[in-house]
Amino acid sequence: QVQLVESGGGLVQPGGSLRLSCAASGSIVSIYTMGWYRQAPGKERELVAAVSSAGNTNIADSVKGRFTISRDNAKNTVYLQMNSLRPEDTAVYYCTAARYGIWHYWGQGTQVTVSS
Repeated sequence: QVQLVESGGGLVQPGGSLRLSCAASGSIVSIYTMGWYRQAPGKERELVAAVSSAGNTNIADSVKGRFTISRDNAKNTVYLQMNSLRPEDTAVYYCTAARYGIWHYWGQGTQVTVSS
């Protein structure tokens, strides 16, 4: 069973940065499409960023130019670099892995709070 473990969340002031990490238990990072979703209170879960096994990335319009997704196949780890954070970025961020268009695996989530 694949496990995804997120880390790096926390409290940051508006305009600050955080880097989230997602460590996979198996060698799936190089094979699966890896993504980051987020869910704010009272809102639906939304896709923030994804990177395919070929290295193609997809970034949500709401974070484009501020967030970057990357992966390290050797470490089986995916990263979400978040810059210029805003209060509306406050949410629980989830790491996920997909193959053939289905998000098969999910992490437990990490809280990101942007507040002064």
